[in-house]
Order: sequence, then structure tokens, then C-alpha cells
Amino acid sequence: MLQVERLHLKHVLQTVSVLEAVVLRSFGPDGGQVLFTRDTGQVMLSRSGTRILTALRLEHPLARMVVDCVWKHSAVTGDGSKTFILLLASLLRVIDAAASREPNVSHTYTSREAAGAATARRLADKLLAFGLEELGDVIAVGVVPYGGTLSWEDGTAEAQVPAHTDADTHSVQKLLAAFFHTRLGRTNCDFISHLTCELLSHWKRKDDPPSLTLRFIDDNFPALHTPVSGFPVSCSRLIEGQVIHRDFSTPCPQTDHHPIKAAVFTGYLQPKVLNAGAVLELGGGEEKRGKERSIVRYSAWTERSLECVIATLQSLGVSLLLSAVKQSEAVLALAGLAKMCVVECVSEDELSLFAQLSGAAPVSDSWLIGQEHVATLTFCRPILLGAHRYVHVAFHESEERAVVKPYSLVICGPGEGQTDQCACAFRDALRMLITTWEAMRTTAATVVKRTSHSHKSKSLHVDKHADETTCTPINDTTSQRCVLEPGCVIPVGGTFEFLLHHALLQHGCTLRSLSAISDLHTPSHTDTGLPALSQLLADALLSVPRQIYSHSPRRFLHTQVLVLSYMQNYGHPFSPIHKHEHNRSPMQSHGRSNGPLEDSEPSVDCCRKADLVSEVSVLDSGLESVSCKYQLILAVLQCVRSLLRADAVLHAHTPLHKLPRRHSNSSLEDTEEQDED
Repeated sequence: MLQVERLHLKHVLQTVSVLEAVVLRSFGPDGGQVLFTRDTGQVMLSRSGTRILTALRLEHPLARMVVDCVWKHSAVTGDGSKTFILLLASLLRVIDAAASREPNVSHTYTSREAAGAATARRLADKLLAFGLEELGDVIAVGVVPYGGTLSWEDGTAEAQVPAHTDADTHSVQKLLAAFFHTRLGRTNCDFISHLTCELLSHWKRKDDPPSLTLRFIDDNFPALHTPVSGFPVSCSRLIEGQVIHRDFSTPCPQTDHHPIKAAVFTGYLQPKVLNAGAVLELGGGEEKRGKERSIVRYSAWTERSLECVIATLQSLGVSLLLSAVKQSEAVLALAGLAKMCVVECVSEDELSLFAQLSGAAPVSDSWLIGQEHVATLTFCRPILLGAHRYVHVAFHESEERAVVKPYSLVICGPGEGQTDQCACAFRDALRMLITTWEAMRTTAATVVKRTSHSHKSKSLHVDKHADETTCTPINDTTSQRCVLEPGCVIPVGGTFEFLLHHALLQHGCTLRSLSAISDLHTPSHTDTGLPALSQLLADALLSVPRQIYSHSPRRFLHTQVLVLSYMQNYGHPFSPIHKHEHNRSPMQSHGRSNGPLEDSEPSVDCCRKADLVSEVSVLDSGLESVSCKYQLILAVLQCVRSLLRADAVLHAHTPLHKLPRRHSNSSLEDTEEQDED
């Protein structure tokens, strides 16, 4: 008989609290790295929340369920895994506190527990509905006007300026620097962010939107980067062309003075298929001798047939063969005699990228090769990266094909683990940028609210094509439309949480006022006498900045006062343009009103001068994505509902058959599918 374990809210909270204790060690800009030691003695050092959580040996199914939700969310947005756990634990605590305050019909322990579980489920369902229906409007009205909008031209132009100059103040690099700071530490974040901007500038397509270019790099990232261990991270660089992670099977062609042509084969170079009976014909009564003559005749025909294939390739000018499979010794010998180079066992990802960049279509049948299967290369030569020798090719510019000038990324690290950590951070940064440049879709009512709002958003760097930006509705209904440009960002340091906390409280007050005036009840908030949903979510959000400033509670309070006083007194965003002109504290301004953060006089007396200067710089130390934050909250609300739906755990003694994981574009959709199953 299966063992049944009843689940209660306190069990869920205990499980999530254990995961929270693990990720808190590396949370925030001052967080450290977590060291894991495997049974084999291998050591892993990481600050990535997803890597840390997936490396744990989790026995409880609830813990595995939470980690799976975190993995799905991080796979889409590339960020927020540690904040996911922190916000999840905080939200479960406020739900538990709200459910315990509800009056129960019976005073017995079982009845109170059942009533509390039912209340927690209702709260979770209503919170998710609130997040899907109203949270986007609240963010668009209460958070977005105090942020800014990234410019794709500005971000890709940063690569023209050295990393040590004022280009560090650009918005895209500030967004990337803040991201890499939490993943790789303070030492290398500026260097890696500048290298990423340089990579984006080379791959920028003239007429393509940013999301399309970023998705192209993300999809082909395994073929675009080369990990090299044994060198410091500062040795990472870009290399023009493509690096194919195989070595030459025949001598490398000499291409110093003229371009070469290459062909891509996905199959074997083999003789033309003829009637086997006609070739292996046995002779008369001398069966054994006739068989030997037929084998010799077949071998000679095979050699002549392969020579015809090589001759056809020579007539097309081909001097380099890229093969997805290992060719026969006869093919290699004939190619060597023809001074033709062969590269075998090239991965599918690299062949696909080569075909896209060169415009040459791969061919499987060597007898069907034509000019459309031949690519022109500027050079093809060996390259030594670390302890391995690879093939380095560069593509010939063609007016017929409007392609970019490709560059490959070499990622260095002291050890294999550090190199892999940098590579994962690079790819997660690409996914974060993709999510950032996706427009937030809200209801048409938000347009009216934002139009009448006194604080209108001003872009950090205004895009000259901003007026031409259009958005596709989320469905066929006309009530859904895009009300803000892609690339919305907000300063780091808890600014998003402070702004949304204030906006949620204002939203709850507005609903209560409307309900009192109209003498009507809002079904989603007051029909059951439960606490306001916006109040619950607002309380949970403050756990993030509290943890950021956990080493100094005074800094938490003062930063909150700075943000709120800034909202009340200024209508323009927290723009980094104030950094150079208004980087003095209020005590240094001598009565001058220079910057928005310098006029926060009510909070000056409660902090020391040094603390105030550091706190003012917090709001200008980096940027984070509003879209990533929005999707993070929705994913956490979905996870809360899924966790509180579970009633019991069945301990099975036979292994479960796992279904193959399907790729999805939304962590929220994945979790909903899991719930339906």
C-alpha cells in the first residue's frame, strides 16, 4: 500500500524556506559564490541561482517542483532565479498570515487547518487572476513612468568606444553590467558587458528588429562561442568569422592570396548507385576466379566513380569540404591528391550556422552538387585556442546576400567551471535582453490612465524610430494593445519593488474608494472578506529590497524614502544623465537644487554623509528590465497556486516514466500545462 503524506501550508513554507536559505548566500550585488563538491571530487563554484538549485539533491517532490518552475522561468528570461525563491517564500508567508487571521466555523484544530488551507487556495487563485488581469496596468501606471527606454542604436554604438571611457554610462551597458555583477562579480562585469555590446554591434542587422537579431544569436550560441580554460576572463575576445570546433583531416589549403570555395556535405561521398548484378557478375564455371575478377572490377569502378566526384568539385573550384560524417579513407586519399581539404564530423549546429552565413545549401548526394551548394570564403586556416586546434573561416562579402559580418566569441576562464559559468551568463544575458525588448501588453484602460497621469515617461535614450514602433495584440480582441515601447528599464537597488509597492497600495485605496462611493463590492477583492490582494502582494515585494540592504536596515529605509520623495517631486525618470552633473549629496550642494535625488531633505538627518552618498549612487549604479520583473511576478504567482493545490504526496517505490521535455516560449504556459496534466 502506498504511503500517503498529507500536505499543509506550513509544509510548503518549510520546504521553500530551505531553498531560500541556500540562495540567500549568493543573493544581491554583495552575495558570494556557492561551492559544491561532487562524489567524484569535482568542485563547482557558481553564483547562478539556477545552477545552484539544479545541483541540489532534492528528495521532497515539492522542492523538485519549485526548482522545475525556477528552471522554466530562467530558461525564458535568463534572470531572476534567486529572486523567484525569495519572493515565493515571502508570498507564502503573507498568505499564511492572512489565512490564519480568517474566522473559522469551528475551533477544532482540524477545522481550523482545513479552513486555512481553503482560504490559502482562494487567495492564491485570486492573486494569480489579479496578476494576469490588473498587474500589467498597475506597472504601466505606477512604475513605467519613472523608468526609461533603451535604444538599440545606442547599445550597439557603444562598441566603438573603449570600455574605460564614458561609454559605461550608456543604458544598454548599464543594464548588462548590473546583470553580470550579480552573476560574475564586480571584477569582470564591466569588461564582459562591453564585450557583449561589441558582439551585438557586429551582429546587428540593418533592417531587423532587436529581438530578431538577439534570437538569432541565442539560437546559434553553441556554434558562436568557444570555451577556453586556463586563462583569465579578461582574455576573452571576439574573432572575425566562424570557428568550427574540428581539426583538418587533410592538409590545410593555402589561401593567403586568393579566396577559396567550400562545399557542405551531410552524407558520404560515395560512388553512383548502379545495378549490383551487372557489376558483380560472376564468370562461367570458374566461380571463385570470376568472383575475384568482379571484386577487382567493382573496386576499380568505385575509384573511377569517386574520381568523377572529385573532378566535379574541382570544376566548381571547391578546395574545402565540410562533412557532417566521417568519410572513407579512399575519399581522404583522393581529396589529398587533388589538394582538397576535408573537415569531418562537424556538428549540426555549426553546419547550420555556416549555411546561413555563407548562403550555400548543404547537399547529401555528392552527384547532385551544383553552384548553389558552394560558398566563397575569404580564408580558411587553423587556429589554436587553448590546448585545441580548430578551423577558422571568414566569409566573403557579397552584394547579393545582405548578411552581417560575423564574429565568434572566445570565452576564457581560469578553470572549466568558471569558463562554463561565463558562457551561461552570456547566454542568459541574451535571453534577458530578448525579454526586455518585448513590449508589455495591457488593456486599453491603461492608455487613459497613463494619459491623465501627471508623470509621463521620458526615455533614457530616445529612439529615433520610437514613433514607428507597433505592437501586435495578445489576442484578437480590441481591448488588448501595447501601450509602451520595448526596452523599458528601471534603476536597480529595489527601485522596482518600492515603486510597485507604492502603486499597489494606491491601487487598493482607489478600489476601496470606488466601492464606498458606488456601494458596490468588487468580487475579486471583497466578496469573501479577505485582505486586499494588492496589499498582500505589496507586502511580499518588500522582501527583495530588505534582503538587498540586509546588512544595513538604515539604508533600506532611506532608499525607500528617496524613491517615494522622488516620485512626489519629479516627473522625469531616474536618468543616468544626472550622474556627472549631480553626483553630490544634499550636504554638498550648499542649497542648490541640482538633481532629483539631491533634494530629498527629509531623509538627510537620519543617515550619515557617507551612507547618503552610497545610497544616492544605488539608484544610478545600474538598470534592470521591467518586463523581466513583470514575468517573474507572474511566474511566482503561478507557482504559488500550483503548490497550494497539492493535498498529499504518494510515495511510490517504482520509478516514474518522465515525458520528454517540450520547448516552450513561456514559463507560465509550461506550468499551466503541468497543472492540467
